[in-house]
Amino acid sequence: MFFRTATLLLCLLLFAFRSMASTILIPMDETQKDHLKSYGIAYWALTKHIPVDWLLNYRGGSFAFQHAPQLENELVVRGISYQVISDAQYNSVLQEVSAPDANMDVVKLEKAPKVAVYSPKTKMPWDDAVTLVLTYAEIPYDVLYDEEIMKGDLPKYDWLHLHHEDFTGQYGKFYASYRNYPWYQEQQAESEAMASKLGFKKVSQLKLAVVNKIKDFCAGGGFLFAMCSATDTYDIALAAEGVDIVEAMFDGDGADPQAQQKLDFTKTFAFRDFQISRNPLEYEYSNIDMQPQERPVTEDNDYFQLFTFSAKYDPIPTMLTQNHEKTIKGFMGQTTAFRKSLVKPEVVVMGENKELGEIRYMHGTYARGTWTFYGGHDPEDYQHLVGEDPTDLALHPNSPGYRLILNNILFPAAKKKKQKT
Repeated sequence: MFFRTATLLLCLLLFAFRSMASTILIPMDETQKDHLKSYGIAYWALTKHIPVDWLLNYRGGSFAFQHAPQLENELVVRGISYQVISDAQYNSVLQEVSAPDANMDVVKLEKAPKVAVYSPKTKMPWDDAVTLVLTYAEIPYDVLYDEEIMKGDLPKYDWLHLHHEDFTGQYGKFYASYRNYPWYQEQQAESEAMASKLGFKKVSQLKLAVVNKIKDFCAGGGFLFAMCSATDTYDIALAAEGVDIVEAMFDGDGADPQAQQKLDFTKTFAFRDFQISRNPLEYEYSNIDMQPQERPVTEDNDYFQLFTFSAKYDPIPTMLTQNHEKTIKGFMGQTTAFRKSLVKPEVVVMGENKELGEIRYMHGTYARGTWTFYGGHDPEDYQHLVGEDPTDLALHPNSPGYRLILNNILFPAAKKKKQKT
């Protein structure tokens, strides 16, 4: 009886040891069925206090964590490709990654970042690429707008995305085309009512206050991510602090005739020496954005290249450029591409089209925090016209353009290593 009991206990121990000694590897190369949901499962594991290894440049930036039946079940349910490998096999992977001559590294993800999206409450998730992909990947987020920002809610979060937004107070410069449309008139009325409620005479003054609150968020260690017009209008608002750049149809009085000369580029995150658009009927804010006539490309040949960074020496841009492809399809937006000559020299360029002189994806630091700007509106909808149907990400589960967004979501979870260059 004793022998049978001991044998049973030994078998149970061996089974338990084998379970504990195995690792789940989520490949992020071309073998992965759903790259986007793979980020979601990594985030989900972090919410369960399960550390995740991010294997930079290994099979497209793969994820690995200790095997658990609950995790494996989630992988099956979400339709994610994975492998269960032994501890010995995983140690071999780690040895390969850590080899001095290999441009690979492992970063520990430790805590799920708390995510906020700056967006009007009336917008639907499919109005913006980030909320769309967060929803698809099943990564939770809270929606904040002007009232919550001014109340001081930002420090509750680790990561903030700026929805397609106009921080200059010109309502997206849609006046020429859409001023008679009910949605435009409702947006203007809502914005003016909110500004008045929060004690501001103009929408532009409220937006400047919001921009400075976000700047404080970054200074305190927050992670900022912005796309499309939320990138250049953010910097334009910073540079124009104390200067009226808004014409009468937007705020009731004329702009300062000397507005251009009064811009202060020392206050901006990314851009310098730009010229603002003084024409209220022009669907453009400044010359930061490359113009269509300067971009001799079409949907068929519009691409940009991701930079390859040293995983061991430059882990931050390496994390932000993890992908199974290095050539990314271009896509348009109100702000499509950043004019390279107007980008500050200290900015880290992560994706560009050198031939056109344009930057599509870039990163920088501000005090204790960071920011990332990504040009264009929707990586899988080339032009994205007003009123178009939402993008169905179930049709694009391996989108390289959307992967860049999700790299930014996991970036705050990383145990930081000091950058060596």
